Amino acid sequence: MKTSTALTLFETLSSGVRLEIFRLLVRHTPQGLVAGEIASALHIASTNLSFHLKSMTHAGLISVEQEGRYQRYRVSLNCIEELIGYLTEECCAGHPEQCRTISIPDINRQDPTQ
Repeated sequence: MKTSTALTLFETLSSGVRLEIFRLLVRHTPQGLVAGEIASALHIASTNLSFHLKSMTHAGLISVEQEGRYQRYRVSLNCIEELIGYLTEECCAGHPEQCRTISIPDINRQDPTQ
């Protein structure tokens, strides 16, 4: 993945509304949702939603498929996998396969000594 592509994806997700749409669609993978279901779930006006969905589709974050009168939106898992790969390709001195063995502390766990 090119840096310019990664920047486009991050810029697209930097909108709070788009991030919520993305997270909603991730929860509904692989079946996706039609625009009306997204609008209802997130309480977004259809005109506003259309603007955000178009931007996300153009960036490649989501795909759209015509189903009769409706359009079904799905997260592009390939795009997200490529972005994660781009972010981690230099991890562990260029050996990202070693990263799986690194333990990340649970930041939500409270230290009982505090």
